Amino acid sequence: MGVLKRFEQRLEGLVNGTFAKVFKSEVQPVEIAGALQRECDNNATIWNRERTVVPNDFIVELSPSDYQRLAPYAAQLGDELASMVREYAKQQRYTFMGEIRVHLAQGESLDTGLYRVRSRTLAASSPGSGPAAPTYGAAAPPPPPSQPPPRPPGPAGPSGAPGQGGYGYPPRPPQPAPGYPAAAGSPPYGARQNARVRRWVEINGTRHQISRASLVIGRSTEADVRIDDPGVSRRHCEIQATQPATVRDLGSTNGIVVDGQHTKRATLRDGSRIVVGSTTVIYRQAEG
Repeated sequence: MGVLKRFEQRLEGLVNGTFAKVFKSEVQPVEIAGALQRECDNNATIWNRERTVVPNDFIVELSPSDYQRLAPYAAQLGDELASMVREYAKQQRYTFMGEIRVHLAQGESLDTGLYRVRSRTLAASSPGSGPAAPTYGAAAPPPPPSQPPPRPPGPAGPSGAPGQGGYGYPPRPPQPAPGYPAAAGSPPYGARQNARVRRWVEINGTRHQISRASLVIGRSTEADVRIDDPGVSRRHCEIQATQPATVRDLGSTNGIVVDGQHTKRATLRDGSRIVVGSTTVIYRQAEG
């Protein structure tokens, strides 16, 4: 059973069906849940092969009329949405810098039935507490802010003070501890970030290198990688060699499935499986 389906079933049992009455408007909870999943995918930051960090603090802006209708249930709905994000992150092997929070807010410029999602990454902090071992779906907090190199200030947090990263800003990567010089012969900090990333896809045991900014997969002879599969459109999807890499549907007839999820666009990691028609495309990447 998919994450969104389980989310819908949990909502059905809340507050004796109150949510079922409230959400007869145009805004449906599963739409918001899907938008939060996309927000994670679109703002995922790869730190290393085992760790991809996504935002953990979300604001869902609703029209004034929708917000007034949902405000009495904002806390319960926020908890359910946060639980859904946590479950989706576990499935996608994402990690967080701190506790997951989902807030509802009023957007004056939005019409009824419309919503907007913003996100940011906030590191957990607890005075006097020592570092804890990271658990799945909750990564350890970064070093003190005095260690990272200077960076342009991001948007202010909800209280007006600058946050760990403004809404839409990725988290700062981990920094080396001060006072400990690098081992002899080791590259300086930052060298791995600048290392060349090799990317390729594997289709039916054949490797196809991604040597340009994008790779189009389809049934047409004009596609970069041609797949002879009746379920594949002429220009089915495109892999973009960004950081992180992404794949997007090019308006295909049958769509794409990435790591078990039907989607229009998704972030890729080493080993991601993209299903087009009846063919599985395995995305690979490595430094060097």
